[in-house]
Amino acid sequence: MGLFNYQHYVSLTMEFRCNLQCAHCMIEGTMDRLRPQTAQHLAQILERNAHTREWSGLILTGSEITLHRDLMDWARAARQHGFDHVRIQTHGMRLADRVYLQELVDAGVDEFFVSVASADAASHDGITGVAGSFDKTIRGLHNLEDHAHVVSITNSVVTERSYRQLPDLVQMLGGLRRLAQMEFWHYWPMTEGGDPRGLIANHLDVLPYLERAVDAAQALGRGVEVKNFPECLLGARAQVLDNDQPELHIDPAFWDEFSRNGFDHCVHRARCGSEKCLGLNSAYVAKFGEMTDDLHPLPLKLHVTSEDGFDSGVKASEKVKKVIRVNPI
Repeated sequence: MGLFNYQHYVSLTMEFRCNLQCAHCMIEGTMDRLRPQTAQHLAQILERNAHTREWSGLILTGSEITLHRDLMDWARAARQHGFDHVRIQTHGMRLADRVYLQELVDAGVDEFFVSVASADAASHDGITGVAGSFDKTIRGLHNLEDHAHVVSITNSVVTERSYRQLPDLVQMLGGLRRLAQMEFWHYWPMTEGGDPRGLIANHLDVLPYLERAVDAAQALGRGVEVKNFPECLLGARAQVLDNDQPELHIDPAFWDEFSRNGFDHCVHRARCGSEKCLGLNSAYVAKFGEMTDDLHPLPLKLHVTSEDGFDSGVKASEKVKKVIRVNPI
């Protein structure tokens, strides 16, 4: 299971440029029209937190946040307004520059969420579309080892092109002391029921590789989170499923695209007790079907409400949407 409580984090999408061309990019077709959050909006968030202390962590994200020239200033301002942690979400290539990395750390960035597409240069660079990206990203992760007060988290998108390398990826990063958590996100396309790039991998094919990767990461003492995977298939490893996200401030137009995913497909939904499973999305069902014979309902749970006794669980996708939708100031 994961090490971070995302109820204590707020995330702002501050940049929609990127210098990679990742095959699995969810927003590639919308980057040119989604608008980043403004510096004024960020300032409002910082002022709010200075008075309320409702969040301990700020996440600065986007397509590639290190391309923005104001990143250092934002990190310093966040620390000055009471944030204990400042995280950036990045492909990690600029972290290969030790001088730039030192500037980030000096500015107050202490958490680095780094995307690693695969376990070797050929596969990684093939997915990102940029030769040499793997070497820079891995060098950046190793450079973080020189900074005693930072942590790194890796994110790997699980696709037809990457899932077989998941155990090798854990092994390849095994010596990193600052690597606190590894996350594995099962890919979904931001389309209505299709998989034009052939990237959606069958859960049953992924499962043995995912199990080995989870076990290996946990054996190293790392937190593990799996996203967008049926809870019932994980069995004894179900505790690693965590679809929670921090409060996200993003262009509202993003949600029009997100809604096309059509989560919550599951023939067992009405009698399943899972409170964190997203089921299957429409694109997955269109490609592989409902998996009727492979999925199974988990025991129903009753829990006390604040009003009148017991109530059944809420759909996981509805809970996730409440967490990640914008909370206006």
